Amino acid sequence: MTEEQSGGDLSRLRQLNAMAAIRALRDDKPLTLTELAKRTGLSRASTEDVIRELIGRGWVAEAEPTAGTVGRPARRYRFRADAGRVLGVDIGGHTIRALVTDLDGEVLHSATVPVTPELGRKERLAAIDRCVTTALAGASTTPAEIWSTGVATTGLVDGTGKVMLSDSLTEWTGVDLADHLRRLVPAPVRVENDSKLAALAESWRGVARYAKDVVFLLAGVRTGTGLIIDGKLHRGFGNAAGEIGALPAIGWLKAPDHLRTWTTTHHPTSNSPALAHPDEFGDVFEAARQGDRTAVKAVRRYTRDIAVGVSALILTLDPELLVIGGGFSRSADVVIEPLRGELDRWCLRTPEIRISTFGDEGVVLGAVRLALEQVETSMSEGANPLT
Repeated sequence: MTEEQSGGDLSRLRQLNAMAAIRALRDDKPLTLTELAKRTGLSRASTEDVIRELIGRGWVAEAEPTAGTVGRPARRYRFRADAGRVLGVDIGGHTIRALVTDLDGEVLHSATVPVTPELGRKERLAAIDRCVTTALAGASTTPAEIWSTGVATTGLVDGTGKVMLSDSLTEWTGVDLADHLRRLVPAPVRVENDSKLAALAESWRGVARYAKDVVFLLAGVRTGTGLIIDGKLHRGFGNAAGEIGALPAIGWLKAPDHLRTWTTTHHPTSNSPALAHPDEFGDVFEAARQGDRTAVKAVRRYTRDIAVGVSALILTLDPELLVIGGGFSRSADVVIEPLRGELDRWCLRTPEIRISTFGDEGVVLGAVRLALEQVETSMSEGANPLT
């Protein structure tokens, strides 16, 4: 971190120095002033000024002395993850999830509320309120204590937190989620597409945390993608990056039909395809696992359809990793090999394929990370995160 700034804004320089110190303290164990100065490139005097300011803001505290130390130990400082709380919300077709975490993303309490895709806007928003209220109560946290909220939803989302288009949930196009959540939790609210946030979670704490370029595939009843480029979530100019499935020729819209056909043939009383839950396809995957030829054929047809769009993204980005998440990732043992075979046919280089370990929690963890990014932005600007 450079301490000299010719003709620049010195207050901005102080903000940058403070953010550098926060990053260093968050990434490691408690540090002494000397260690922190070395990590940030600041002088000891400047580091001391920064620490004094951060302690005053409540973001940094002096750590307890190390047990067994001989003589007077050097003072060590730690980031105060307990200084604030953030909220992550995942609005899915069948489940709404909410997590309350500290500023390190450690979960303090979680809540889920079951819903259905055909639920109307008013009823779904009411379910969101119940889920958030339950999560806050379980974490012994009031709405006023939340520093930031991240929200994940299906569909295209604009920069203000409004759903521009959703063909998966009834009456969901046009809903202003940011405005609705701010009525319940007054802190800043950021809203993003669920596939993108699942990708963000993988880049943050998942199987892609050490990769710079990643294609994330949300494989389930609905297929979606998220793109990580140079270590950052890629949204595109209109926040529609990765929406390749909108092209009918890609085949993503019809891909699950192969699984539905097998399911309805073997289980005629199964639910309507429009309302299918990923778990309802468990039988076809299990049958394929046991060697049933018709099930194996259905799975191969499914993977053949989704492979076209995935190949297009791989050929465009040349990613280090392809990460598979979503409901169907639980059946990766029967999906990955046929998918890899199709990718090998179309791609000049098939990337390493990894399976998400987050299960159903990936999207909501991405929402938490989105909220933490808002907090970090406020910190870097020297602002109170609650404003």
